[in-house]
Amino acid sequence: MAQQPIDPNAAIFELGQIKLGETDLSGVLTQVSELARRTIPGAEEVSVTLMKQESAHTAAFSGEMALRLDELQYEFGQGPCLEAARDSAVVSVPIMSEEARWPQWATQAVQGGAHSSLSIGFTIQESVLGALNIYGVKPSAFDDEAVTLAQTFAGYAAVALANAHLYDATASLAAQMQLAMQSRAVIEQAKGIIMGERRCTPDEASAVLAKVSQDSNRKLREVAAALVERATRPPSLKRDRGGAGNLP
Repeated sequence: MAQQPIDPNAAIFELGQIKLGETDLSGVLTQVSELARRTIPGAEEVSVTLMKQESAHTAAFSGEMALRLDELQYEFGQGPCLEAARDSAVVSVPIMSEEARWPQWATQAVQGGAHSSLSIGFTIQESVLGALNIYGVKPSAFDDEAVTLAQTFAGYAAVALANAHLYDATASLAAQMQLAMQSRAVIEQAKGIIMGERRCTPDEASAVLAKVSQDSNRKLREVAAALVERATRPPSLKRDRGGAGNLP
């Protein structure tokens, strides 16, 4: 059953205290769903739908009922969480057994134990839409005060998720740049080895690496790393003494 709601101000404060360096987007989504469940009166289970280019999935959920009812909507291609996400709207289903917009979904929702629902749409980025989906086990579980609170909570959650999404994207870009720099350094080392052994130009050394990469169906960085590793082995451990003339 739904627990006694916690103070909304405390929940919003907790959202603002999420340390992005200590969690990822998935962790933020999970905290959002759990906080919403504990904050909004009448909430039994909560989920978060994310949508990009009409492709939707449930990114976090507090219980299996919420996940199942979300997935049914994706299967049918319609439902309150999809409409809320697409239109950044508030979509309420006060009495599930009387719902006429999505009768097939509503029938299965009632069978699954949900007798009302509330979805609040929001935007995380221009290309990423979302919806906070709240399910109740009683008809008319969400009064006007609960709807207003859910809207306020969703607004703060959207900011937290946007920040987490940006942080993840920035961290990913930094990691990719770091890997690219490391790859570049290894390739330049390998070119230097080839130039020293073959007395060739940088362009000729690049061509040698590229040909070996193509012939062996390996990435350029892998070929370069193998050459550098072989060149730096102690003489007693080298498998051949052919140098760059016999690239690994």
